[in-house]
Amino acid sequence: MQVRAEPLDLELATPFRISRGVQRVARNLLLEVAHDGLIGQGEAAPDGGGYYGEKRETMLAALPYLIERLGDDPLCLEDITAGMDQALHHGHGALKAALDMALHDLVGKLLGQPVYRFLGLNRARTPVSSYTIAIDTPEAMAAKARAAVDYPILKVKVGMPDDLANLRAIREVSRATLRVDANAAWTAKEAIRCIDALAEYDIEFVEQPVAADDLDGLRLVREHTRVPIFADESCVTPSDIARVAGRVDGINIKLAKCGGLRNAVKMVHAAHALDLEVMLGCMIGSSLSIAAAAHLSPLVEYADLDGGLLLADDPFHGVRFDRGKLVLPDGPGLGVAQRDLPRRSPSARRAEKAEKIPKET
Repeated sequence: MQVRAEPLDLELATPFRISRGVQRVARNLLLEVAHDGLIGQGEAAPDGGGYYGEKRETMLAALPYLIERLGDDPLCLEDITAGMDQALHHGHGALKAALDMALHDLVGKLLGQPVYRFLGLNRARTPVSSYTIAIDTPEAMAAKARAAVDYPILKVKVGMPDDLANLRAIREVSRATLRVDANAAWTAKEAIRCIDALAEYDIEFVEQPVAADDLDGLRLVREHTRVPIFADESCVTPSDIARVAGRVDGINIKLAKCGGLRNAVKMVHAAHALDLEVMLGCMIGSSLSIAAAAHLSPLVEYADLDGGLLLADDPFHGVRFDRGKLVLPDGPGLGVAQRDLPRRSPSARRAEKAEKIPKET
């Protein structure tokens, strides 16, 4: 198998602000794996703030160590996954995920089947994805919520002093189901106080209220609030499932954290065995990485796979959204194709996108 890598810069339609920083461009990596005249594609989408220690430069430096473990048979997915984890014991989840995506895409093309079919899943069982409202002024967040009328579930980023005003403004213009994500912004005591206040606006659950390593804090928050608690930064790989069980109600699995579809499937089954609900999430990425996660979505209760919707121009198309419900493509592999994008200036792309989703101030 031959592997090719190239930069994939993705400009966001508006700056994407969470409690620990703001992102304007996703500096991702496109990988292609060629075998027997076919090509599988995958996307490495690391956290934009470097939270998990990955950047494009580190991924390119680590890639040769993973290529050595691919072997000659792309269908030996379990052996390849184990080999990649042995080659790089810790971290590098986004890079491993990109190779894993490309291999699943390639295997689907070799078999002539969509990924969800050779995994034995029913495309009718996909969940409805949330659409994310990043941190901004109350007025701007309300405007974004109003513009997202086609999405019945909104995930609202919190962890700032104006959280209550932001939720109030959104609820005044939207009857959508609301989920909130603090991205580890609070102490346990702060989380309890803030969640109790935000609960007035009928929130479905709260994602990662405390620091990733504060497992006792997760338990404390869960025991002292009436809103379900989900772990994200506290649950990265399959080995983390047992650590958070009993401390949260559910987990958020991201391919870029756990290393790809094979590990994600293991996490789903382990979580369900321990009475945890599961959400499939994403980093900021194109429809290529979104499609990879979406093919697994019939396995889970919740989805937050809106990364491609936040871009000024998505260079791929594949998964569609029907009132937020994920509609999987029927093509072989991931079923994703590259789009022919018109050559326009960044400012022109932003202006066009702003007609649908108001810009942040």
